[in-house]
Amino acid sequence: MSDDRPQPDRIEGAPHPRETQRLIGQGAAEAAFLEAFNDGRLHHAWLVTGARGVGKATFAWRAARFLLAQGPEMEGMVAPGARASLDIDAAHPVARRMQARSEPQLFHIIRQINEDTKRLRDVIRAEDVRSLHSFLTLSSADGGRRAVIIDAADDMNVTAANGLLKMLEEPPARTTFFLISHQPSGLLPTIRSRCRELRLPPLSAADMAAALAQAGIGQSEDTAALAALSGGSVGEAVRLTNLDGLALYATLVQLFADLPNVDRPRALALANGAAQRGGEDRLALLVWLIELLLGRMAQTGATGAARAPEGAPGEAAMLARAAPDLVAARAWADCAQDVGARMRHGRAVNLDPAALVLDTVFRIQKTAAGQPA
Repeated sequence: MSDDRPQPDRIEGAPHPRETQRLIGQGAAEAAFLEAFNDGRLHHAWLVTGARGVGKATFAWRAARFLLAQGPEMEGMVAPGARASLDIDAAHPVARRMQARSEPQLFHIIRQINEDTKRLRDVIRAEDVRSLHSFLTLSSADGGRRAVIIDAADDMNVTAANGLLKMLEEPPARTTFFLISHQPSGLLPTIRSRCRELRLPPLSAADMAAALAQAGIGQSEDTAALAALSGGSVGEAVRLTNLDGLALYATLVQLFADLPNVDRPRALALANGAAQRGGEDRLALLVWLIELLLGRMAQTGATGAARAPEGAPGEAAMLARAAPDLVAARAWADCAQDVGARMRHGRAVNLDPAALVLDTVFRIQKTAAGQPA
């Protein structure tokens, strides 16, 4: 089913979570859910947490598909160990309907398009949650299971969150909620208290390689570097791959390889590249990578060792030289906070990207020289 509308729950360049059959690297979460199901202790609401891009939405879609595929004949007959996997055959009617976005027992809440601006709204509104109430009322007559996926629960405004809370306090029979959250601390405590939390950890380098292959991202010899820089997030690894982020990070490492000296031609080239028309995504990635590099500098000074594996050739030597001790670690931590705030503010008020990048390079150089930024 073709749909050109923006999808806030889909990573650009990767399949939508509903299209992903395997969940890689999250066996513990699947096992915990299956144990609850097999023991007849399935909680009515699951808060699926973890960093962006580690498989939270894929888990929610897999679990919802699994539940809706359990026919009425299984009710009250599930014994411990009766189900060993969340896998459902792609030819199963539920799987086919979910793929076509026509499963009547599933309700999916995401940020919607503003019909006036034709852009995605910034929040999930109360109206979106009220439509869930209508779904639950209309679908209750057939007695089957129902599943609700909210991606992401972090996006709900206060009114929407309060509306959902009422449903969680008096959960409809045979309905399971899946709330996906990147920052659960920002949710209402009363919502968190009514959910069972499943936290999904970052992926290992091996799991990252498998997940990228499943997403159709070409195999890379630098999978270990992708895993290191992405923090084990497939979503960030896809972004790094799509925007040639490993090469950009390598440029930063080379630029700061001899701090406090800086390769000026390389700095100018970096700044000019950030100012290219249509380069908003690349500029956002550059800001993120600079903050990441400064964070890795601070950690190196604090621990006495560079993080492994390297994010780019020569990174370990650069980190060790720039952050030899705890004093340097504090300086880089302060620099990361200052630079990150200034770059985000500069982007928000549309400062010239080239000037913003050069100012950032200058501040990093001054920090390396022991001068106030």
